[in-house]
Amino acid sequence: MAVDWGLDGHVTVVTGASRGLGEAAVRAMVSEGAQVVAAARSADALAALADELGDAVGDAVAAVPCDMRDRGAVAGLVDQAVSRFGRLDSVVNNAGIAPASKFVDQPDDVFDEVLAVNLAAPAALARRAARHWIDAGQPGSVINVASTSGLKGKPTLAAYSASKGGLVRLTEALAGEWARHNIRVNVIAPGAFETDAQAAVLGDPDTLAARLRKIPARRMGRPDELGPLVCYLASEASGFVTGSCFVIDGGEVSKL
Repeated sequence: MAVDWGLDGHVTVVTGASRGLGEAAVRAMVSEGAQVVAAARSADALAALADELGDAVGDAVAAVPCDMRDRGAVAGLVDQAVSRFGRLDSVVNNAGIAPASKFVDQPDDVFDEVLAVNLAAPAALARRAARHWIDAGQPGSVINVASTSGLKGKPTLAAYSASKGGLVRLTEALAGEWARHNIRVNVIAPGAFETDAQAAVLGDPDTLAARLRKIPARRMGRPDELGPLVCYLASEASGFVTGSCFVIDGGEVSKL
């Protein structure tokens, strides 16, 4: 049964929007009537997505190339939304990088970059959005996309695990701080999804079979399965939900 999340006229910012879970979030929000500032480094992929969705639903997506390492540019996405669409109602902090290597051999600059993109950038965007909402006396919703690696640290992904674990704790802290302003902050912790990040696994039958044995559902998630959760957390239906972590992983973490 279809659910109307009441997002007509809703304006959101989605980072990491050019592919994978970010693209799925953009598609889900637009399908519900929202307008989206879609941000990522890939200008061509963003433009293609905006053109495709524009042909279907009109001027709903503003493609904004943005380097997540540039905190000023990230925070400026709030102003981009207000300038383009006249308001801002939510932000979806989805952008992330996950270089895999043995931590003892990993250069310092790799660790620093992962924390800059996965933790500092979401913090900068959330802070700027909250300042806007508080000054305007307006409610808002911050939706952070972490990972099950932020709940259980994974070997060869130390920096990624640390950054996503930090994002979970940041969510809890900001939820408690901003609830009095009617600003909700929640986090989603996806497990393995069929995205480019899993290309090496998906492309090798033996590796894929071994990976699926770790997931009770015996499959990876589809990107479009994340969309309804994003819409729920952006909508007034979740008006009393804040500081929560939503695990969507086919049961993998529950059995660890």
